Amino acid sequence: METIDRKGGSALWHQIGEILAADIAAGTFVPGEKLPTEPELMRRFGVSRFTVRQALGRLEQRGLVRAEQGRGTFVHKGVLDYTLSKRTRFSKNLIEQGFEPGGELLVHEIVAATERVAAYLKLVAGAPVIHRRGVMTADGVPIELGDSYYPAVRFPDFDKARLQHPTISAALASYGVTDYERLSTEIEARMPTAEEARLLRQPKSTPLLITRKLDADADGVPITYSESMWSAERITFNVDLR
Repeated sequence: METIDRKGGSALWHQIGEILAADIAAGTFVPGEKLPTEPELMRRFGVSRFTVRQALGRLEQRGLVRAEQGRGTFVHKGVLDYTLSKRTRFSKNLIEQGFEPGGELLVHEIVAATERVAAYLKLVAGAPVIHRRGVMTADGVPIELGDSYYPAVRFPDFDKARLQHPTISAALASYGVTDYERLSTEIEARMPTAEEARLLRQPKSTPLLITRKLDADADGVPITYSESMWSAERITFNVDLR
């Protein structure tokens, strides 16, 4: 049985989580590998099933592992190498590296464009724009919290079009936008707000990488402005200038 501090100020589940996280970092458990079962961890640390589940739950919140119903808990596949290029596509980026893309839409609304959004989309301030906020995932682990803006006049009923098509690219194609390119990308780093950390299921002490991007159609007309918050411990950016 592994020794843990049962009289100190740190909770047992927290200590176990840190030990398992260190095992993962050291390569004891490699990406894709199944962790020991709950009974095995109970015997290793001499704790209850509830304590083990707390520790595993914390590791999942940090994006280090993923739990699969009926199969067990597996080490996450690791840091995503995300390519930023003229034709960056979220799903394609993930699938090519063996990750399953996913996401959850949190907000879809029509709002008045702020001066910043209007300037990027070449609209007048106050013009109606579609605002969509969502969390994007890789193998079920949140990696991006994004806010995207589209000209509402050009893309009426975009919420319905998005439901009818599997990807943003396919939805845009239904409006005649068969191809589009990224015109610009800005990147900066900052610490998350409490809400951002909660939605990304990461500690508030973990920094974010912020991207601001502008996409345009084949004629160079802006179609989307996006601001995204990425969990810095789960992603690296590879900028393709070709």
